Amino acid sequence: MRAALRALRPHQWLKNFLIFVPMVLGHQLTPAAGLPVFEAFAAFCLIASGIYLFNDLLDLSADRSHPRKSGRPFASGQLRIAHGLWLPPSLVAAGLLLAFSVNTPTGLVAAIYALLSISYSCGIKRQLVLDIAALSLLYTLRIICGGAAGEIDVSLWLLAFSMFIFLALAVLKRLAELIDLYGRSEVQVPGRAYLISDRPVLSMVAIASGYIAILVLVLYINSPEVTLLYSHPELLWGVCLVMLYWFTRLAMLTLRGEMHDDPVVFAIRDRPSLICLAIIGTLGLAGALP
Repeated sequence: MRAALRALRPHQWLKNFLIFVPMVLGHQLTPAAGLPVFEAFAAFCLIASGIYLFNDLLDLSADRSHPRKSGRPFASGQLRIAHGLWLPPSLVAAGLLLAFSVNTPTGLVAAIYALLSISYSCGIKRQLVLDIAALSLLYTLRIICGGAAGEIDVSLWLLAFSMFIFLALAVLKRLAELIDLYGRSEVQVPGRAYLISDRPVLSMVAIASGYIAILVLVLYINSPEVTLLYSHPELLWGVCLVMLYWFTRLAMLTLRGEMHDDPVVFAIRDRPSLICLAIIGTLGLAGALP
């Protein structure tokens, strides 16, 4: 039972909290919006777990030779392969049914998310550049789903920020894998299209994307739209500074080889990152108060 629960990767469900972002940033924290958004969150948790199980089966041989991934339930033999034949489709189907029960737009976004996730596992993850673009889109689809579930308009500012910041984090993920390989004197990530020699280009793309995301935030602060939601938008400049510190630190840790191969999971467990999140939340709340 413990192995099955671990295979579902419940720690990855934290990424689905992005579904609540439109409701929070739109200042629509009401039961009417909250209940369907929570249902969408639960649906995405089911779908994501099903996809992770499916992906683990596809990556079985590569995971068994990986220093960290070899401990995964399927790769280590703690969970029978037979369970992987019925669990993934059951979880994905349950998630889609729940998503469509919220409303049709939520169900359609969830279906697109599931289809893109399966496509990623089946081949996109082995395609140069397309893989990181797909990862960025998967994160952004969570935000779009939150807007659809709560019937909240998602601003183009938020979508642009999301695409660039998650593109940067996806590139850092690949960069971390390459740096880990370099330490083991290998030249290519198994099952991926990237080589050790790609590190300089990936570094530039990651840093450029991260800083463009912060630039989008700066432009938003100076836009007319910000005054509709924030009484003191000048406090949001502090958010930009915190984001600048946080992302630069994350990039430097990656280049030093100190990054977990998933920067999002790393940030969730990293004390300075959590402090940055608390400061950003405080500044956002203070800026919204009359």
